[in-house]
Amino acid sequence: MLLQSRAQLFVLGDSIHIVSFMINIDDCIRETMRAVSVHSYGGPENLHLETDAEVPSPAENEVLIKVSAAGVNPIETFILAGTYGLNKPSLPYTPGTDAAGVVEEVGSGVTNFKKGDRVYTTCTMSGAYAEFATAESVYVNHLADSLTFAQGACIGVPYYTAAKALLIRGQVKEGETIVIHGASGAVGMAAVQISKALGLTVVGTAGTNDGLDLLKELGADLVVNHRDESYIHTIKDAVGGADVILEVVANVNLEKDIELIKLRGRILVVGSRGHIEWDPFSTVTKECSVMGVNIRETTPSEWEEMHNLFTAGQECGWLQPKIAREYPLSEAAASHRDVIHHRGIMGKLVLDTAT
Repeated sequence: MLLQSRAQLFVLGDSIHIVSFMINIDDCIRETMRAVSVHSYGGPENLHLETDAEVPSPAENEVLIKVSAAGVNPIETFILAGTYGLNKPSLPYTPGTDAAGVVEEVGSGVTNFKKGDRVYTTCTMSGAYAEFATAESVYVNHLADSLTFAQGACIGVPYYTAAKALLIRGQVKEGETIVIHGASGAVGMAAVQISKALGLTVVGTAGTNDGLDLLKELGADLVVNHRDESYIHTIKDAVGGADVILEVVANVNLEKDIELIKLRGRILVVGSRGHIEWDPFSTVTKECSVMGVNIRETTPSEWEEMHNLFTAGQECGWLQPKIAREYPLSEAAASHRDVIHHRGIMGKLVLDTAT
């Protein structure tokens, strides 16, 4: 708590009195903050830290969060480059969707949060790479004391993408077998934890020995190196195929996924890095489904369903986000360079807004 002395003069009769008192600076309404700003599209060098950005005010159904940590997602590098066509932000803008911190203020229509609540969000209105951010309350959930703010900033996009894929699009059932590609990445690890909690048999793929060891620690029932050309046969020999496949690089794996999927299985596409030519008739013999997953196309009731899942995950202890590395807010550009150039990051990159 930061305290500062103040003195006030007042007149009583013919005497002038001086009263000294202490105020808590943290309780004062701040008008400016530090925030990362983008004024032109391009590479990480276009991320600039401003020290006098205006603190946003929450609208009717929004909360103002005093951000302690912000998550860095690969999609934010595409948005910065100007190559991401969906909901392209107007310049200038502050990047970031995932944040964790304490509620500073609530809008008039917000009833489920109050000042002082520990929270995380998976979507901000004003941008997460800042000391303060606004978010619609539908995208905000309570953060348990058992998790740090840095861990809270890891939940957002990865966990809700995995939950949307498995629960809402994939309609997974206890006892089914799921293959999770790139399972040592942020979305993949979230999917492993969710799948184990829901009673699925989990096959996780990774491309390094460290990644395979991590998946074993997370409880995957079978781990396979996807760089091995015979990995499809390894999975088939072990579990007979997959009822569900979570696909993060569809342009590379889709044809193999169709070979691996069981009758009436579901292939859930959460990512792709290019185009592919394939014969759609290959889906006919197995009557399998190929479905895209986009968390921005989610109803309020679906958000509530996912919030409830992760509230239970915090209470039961299976929700354990992994932080790959933390950076000061001033090094946001370095975090983007690492996302772009360092493949095989295990966990999520996080910005510490206090440094």
